[in-house]
Amino acid sequence: MSDPDAIEPLDLRFSETELADRRESIVEFIQDSMGAAGADRAILGLSGGIDSTTTAHLAVEALGADALHALVMPGAVSEPENMSDAEWVAQELGVEYDLVEINPFVDLLLDTFGEAEDDYEAVGNARARTRAVINYLVANHENGLVLGTGNRTEAMVGYFTKFGDGAVDVNPLGNLYKQQVRQLARSLDVPEELVTKTPTAGLWAGQTDEDELGIDYDTLDAILALHVDGPLSATATARAIDEDEAVVERIAAMARGSEHKRTPPTTPTPP
Repeated sequence: MSDPDAIEPLDLRFSETELADRRESIVEFIQDSMGAAGADRAILGLSGGIDSTTTAHLAVEALGADALHALVMPGAVSEPENMSDAEWVAQELGVEYDLVEINPFVDLLLDTFGEAEDDYEAVGNARARTRAVINYLVANHENGLVLGTGNRTEAMVGYFTKFGDGAVDVNPLGNLYKQQVRQLARSLDVPEELVTKTPTAGLWAGQTDEDELGIDYDTLDAILALHVDGPLSATATARAIDEDEAVVERIAAMARGSEHKRTPPTTPTPP
């Protein structure tokens, strides 16, 4: 992924015209969402990763630097380099930002229910939900709107914390595959080292997205575009991208199993 001109296994990139239209559409979406909510500021959690960095650039383009309040929220397992990158992005964009350590809040949660302390997934999700609470504390105080940073790839396989990083008011990148987010980031002049940085949700030590998912993002994008979102069968998709059919079926199962994370809480059908 170090070559910005390289063709991906399945090239999902937009044409220059399509990319410009998509960028304009997202900027207008942010502006319209803020206006409809009567919000004064946008609130954004900055992680130092490509998704939040791209969202920050788009928000500044849409609203101006003064209307964006960024929150950098390191935890016990956060990589110092990522937090440094997050602060650097805020400084480069000229937006107000606050550094909020989440460890005291997470520790308090574990003090109240210590049985979960060794459950790395439960604690990781608690970290994500703690960040959401802080986002909304600031948003409520400043009459703000919380901007999400999730992309379509992660949403389709449920790779986000319900009521955590999924707890947002609007999601500007929500219709873009990861490959397209990278393309959009480059068009916004996001530094290449951030575009190609190894993605991590920062939920536990050493965690990376692709290791946890068990698949690289380019292959995941391809399976979603061809099979889950597209018309091809699992067999045809596997053949098209030279992948094991079992991998394709596993991703399809992840999409089905995470449907509850993409929809409002269900209610029973009246008799």
